[in-house]
Amino acid sequence: MENLALWYRRFGEPDSVLQPETAPLGELAPGHLRVQMLFSPVNASDLIPITGAYRHRTPLPAVAGYEGVGIVTQAPAPFTGLVGKRVLPLRGQGTWQRYVDCPAEYAIPVPDNIDSRLAARAYINPLAAQMMLAHYPPQGKRVLLTAAGSDCAILLGQWARQRGAQAVYGIHRSPVHAERLDAMGIIPVAQQDTTRIGAIAACTDVVYDATGGALAEAILNVMPEQGMFVCYGLLSGQTFRQQRPMPRVAWFHIRNYLDALSVEAWHAEFERIWPQLRGSQYSHATVYPLTEWQRALSAYREGGRTGKPILSMMA
Repeated sequence: MENLALWYRRFGEPDSVLQPETAPLGELAPGHLRVQMLFSPVNASDLIPITGAYRHRTPLPAVAGYEGVGIVTQAPAPFTGLVGKRVLPLRGQGTWQRYVDCPAEYAIPVPDNIDSRLAARAYINPLAAQMMLAHYPPQGKRVLLTAAGSDCAILLGQWARQRGAQAVYGIHRSPVHAERLDAMGIIPVAQQDTTRIGAIAACTDVVYDATGGALAEAILNVMPEQGMFVCYGLLSGQTFRQQRPMPRVAWFHIRNYLDALSVEAWHAEFERIWPQLRGSQYSHATVYPLTEWQRALSAYREGGRTGKPILSMMA
């Protein structure tokens, strides 16, 4: 049996360095599951490592992709009950391939009432949002989101409201996001409206920032000193300087928390995620066959995009 995978053997722009490669499946390692993939999304966290931004912790060659959903085809003795069931094959191989081998104890079973295209996106953004809200609680606070049209931000906004945030504002670049954010209870703020952003930031208690750069600096310059600024991404490609000793700035990287989770705690995080995700608004999925991965990457980069490109691994 052969596998088709998107490999990169050098760092660079994903369109240039990703290459589809076919090879026979090897022996399944002890303690691992073999999963026939169904869907895997395209996220910033998938693309950034390919560029070499994290080369110190990205050994080459590598298969791209960090999350997805598939059906278990082989399992070791303690996990044979998972054969034929859907799982998230996490913390193992790259997921942009038709078959993924993963540590059996870290595979996350998918509830029957969760659609596969939603399950494929249940890791990176939902877990990051859940952990940020646990470590930097929004209850009773005024919350400001940057890159508010992104998948992580829309979950942060909805779940912050559920956790008792006083108000949630979302800064967006494209007007197509305004109506969608408003329907989620997130007050839309155009990124071009610098005066309004400044007035809101001056009264904000917690910022969840995914952009960095000039926008982050502008917000930090006017935030109350007792506020909390949580940076979890640099989508602008630019870092930022804090020109005042306060407010406090925290850098959130999900990888820093994973090693501290026991297997039981890891599974418990998803037990909390499933009902929240099922009851939340999320970006709709636009499906592309694995063989059309370049189209999926192009769609991901479209300005004002409201859908999530997802690779169908069996098409």
